[in-house]
Amino acid sequence: MKILTADDVRAAVDMRAAIDAVRAGFVALSQGRARVPLRSALETPGGVLLTMPAQLADAPISAVKVVSVCAGNPSLGLPTIHAVVLATDARTGQPLALMDGQTVTALRTGAASGLATDLLALPEASILAVIGAGVQARTQVAAVCAVRPIAEIRVFSLSGAEALADELRERYAARVVVAGSAPEALQGAHVVVAATNSKTPVVHRADLSPGVHVNGIGSFAPDMQEIAADVVAEATIVVDHRASAWAEAGDLIIPRDQGLIAEDSVHAEIGEIAAGLKAGRTSPQEITFFKSVGNAVQDAALAQRIIAAAEERGLGTDVAL
Repeated sequence: MKILTADDVRAAVDMRAAIDAVRAGFVALSQGRARVPLRSALETPGGVLLTMPAQLADAPISAVKVVSVCAGNPSLGLPTIHAVVLATDARTGQPLALMDGQTVTALRTGAASGLATDLLALPEASILAVIGAGVQARTQVAAVCAVRPIAEIRVFSLSGAEALADELRERYAARVVVAGSAPEALQGAHVVVAATNSKTPVVHRADLSPGVHVNGIGSFAPDMQEIAADVVAEATIVVDHRASAWAEAGDLIIPRDQGLIAEDSVHAEIGEIAAGLKAGRTSPQEITFFKSVGNAVQDAALAQRIIAAAEERGLGTDVAL
């Protein structure tokens, strides 16, 4: 079995490869060619332990991500979230690889927004606004820049914006601006990424221009709402997975409960658009909104790509069980 560290995972796949892998996973999910049981949650003395298994039909591996979320960890000098992904042979069950789950999660979450941006944003989109400056913000920027000619990146966050901006200036040729407010970052932007843990909206319709594409990836619970209801009510809504979105996405659940949208207001799953089964953007003035709560099929599809690249390039450490 291979042990793949965060550095190994990053060396195995770049963002383009991650987007391609996630595209295949979402297409399989929307076409009924993936098995993704509901994630299970075990309450622990320090928080919660989540397990998320998945397998794509005919794929050589099965995968399960195990995530622990312990809110008290920062006081101990530890991250709030720890995660690993275990990949096994789909036929024999033999363990094949154990890899850093935080890096896999950041990559696959960014890749989902990269795919959505590729399918939904205006082809000439060049101004990116990022609300939030955490770990996810970094791979979100990488993903959007992989699929659009981004010339300006605007960052707004209540903390960490300057540090993120400094990092981005070293990595990208784009002009990087730290905005003084969310409206300042959003006005005139062509692509928006909301990557916060806010329970109240940070993206409002009054601050958006016609034709903008919005990726909402931070909120993951029914009581969390990054994207205001007036945005959702007007936008063409695309989700990663309908059932999961309506169970977990406060960005959709809250406006539905307010009577502003219905469950059939969701235009498509992103896999349906990627497979050519549903249309993407149909107008230059249209506002598009991709809501992602994350799905284990992304982890399985990306893990398969990582293992193949690790074998080819000699990455990781082989251990005997």
